[in-house]
Formats: sequence, C-alpha cells, structure tokens
Amino acid sequence: MSLVLAVAAGTLIGLSLGALGGGGSILAVPVLVYLLDQSPAQATTGSLVVVGVTSLAGAVTAQRAGNVLLGRGVVFGLVATVGAVLGARASSLVPEDVLLAAFAALMLLVGGIMARRRLHHGRTPGAHAARPALDDPIITFHPTFACACPRALKVLLTATVVGALTGFLGVGGGFLVVPALLLALALPMQYAAGTSLVVITITSAAALAVRAGSGVSPDWSLVLVLTAASAIAGVIGARLAARLDTDRLQAAFTVLVLAVAVYTAARALPALL
Repeated sequence: MSLVLAVAAGTLIGLSLGALGGGGSILAVPVLVYLLDQSPAQATTGSLVVVGVTSLAGAVTAQRAGNVLLGRGVVFGLVATVGAVLGARASSLVPEDVLLAAFAALMLLVGGIMARRRLHHGRTPGAHAARPALDDPIITFHPTFACACPRALKVLLTATVVGALTGFLGVGGGFLVVPALLLALALPMQYAAGTSLVVITITSAAALAVRAGSGVSPDWSLVLVLTAASAIAGVIGARLAARLDTDRLQAAFTVLVLAVAVYTAARALPALL
C-alpha cells in the first residue's frame, strides 16, 4: 500500500514541478511524514532527493524545448547555495516538532500567497512572450564596470532565502524562485518556470550534501519509488507546459496546497502546546 501511495504522490509532485516550475516540492514532506510514516528529519532529507532528481529531469526536458535560460539559472542557483548550506546545518539543531510546525506555517503562507495572486491578478501575463534578450547582465566588468545594483540586491536576497528554505525544510523553493525570475530578472513565465528547475536542482544538491553526514536516513526504498514516479511525471509535465492550461492547473494546486497546509498545521501544532 505504501508503494502505491508513493507512486500516486510522486506523480502529483512531478507534474507540478514540471508544468509549473515549482510547488510540488512543498508536498513531498507531508507525503513522507503522513502517508509514508517517516519522521520530520527523515522526510526533509528524503524530499531533497525527490525534489532534486525531479527538477533535474524536468530541467533537461525544458532545456530541449528551449524554455531554459541556463546561465541565469546556474548563477542564481550558485548564489542560493550559501543559504542552502546554512539552512541544512540549522535544521539539525531544531527539534522535530518545531521543524514540522515551521513547515506547516510555510505551507499556509505559500497557500495564502498563491490564493491572493489568483484573486487579485488572475491569469499570469506574458506566459508566451518572446524569448528575452540575453545581453542585459546585472553586473559587467568590460569595457567598464557597471552594476544594476537594485536588481542585484533583489537577486541576492531572494536567492539566499530560497537556499535557506531548501536546506532547512527540504523544499525546492520554486514558489519563490519563479516570482524572483519573473520580477528580478524580468523573465516571461514560460522561461521562469523552466529556469527555476535549474535553480532547484543546484540548491537541493547543496543541501543534501550537507545533510549527508548528519546521520539521518529515511526509508530509501520508499524515497526511490517516490523519486522515480516524480521524475517521470516531471518530464511529462515539462513537455506539456506549453500546452496545458496552467491557469486552471495553478488554481487546483492552490486549493490542494491550502488543504494539505491546514492538515499539517492541525497535526503539528498540538505537539508544541
């Protein structure tokens, strides 16, 4: 029964990551804790494998489809690794009840933000905009030094926060990466979703490397089944990204995130009281 649940949950996570560039990873921890009976520490470690492998598979597919700006994704991801390392180290110092309660709070926040965006902004503009120019770097050194410092600061702060959340809670952070790429780097949604998968792959790998020596080991058989199902669905989602009605998909996913957030909070908060 656990394997069936792992396949079903992995498919949902992968489709979200592949089609929307993020979001599905925030379900990995509740799935591992409540459906697959892992501890919070095991779940936040195992979810990094699920998220990292799925994002890598989706990124390769999105790159082949021409929906990834690889250079920008790599730079953003490398900046975010600092936060990922710090977050992964901090997670080992926090009691598991606090870790799960923090995750529940994050889910509620993300679900609320997603719902607010849908109510106030409707369909995301620019989803099929032309590919942006690649000659507008934030910092240049030749022929003279030039810096778009406000944008650079936005990228630095957002990347650090994304990395810290990835390391601390075992989430990919796509729900932050995609808006950051949309706003800070002015990427259309089509390219922000694909490029975010590169960022998530890098930050997940960095956080997992730090956690490798922590002594926390999830049930790897379940994690691998969840990862395989998620990776396959991620490839399918990335291929369907340009064809799916992402507006309806985002609406359905917002409802799902809010429902899981409420359930997680109801289970986690009494343990702290």
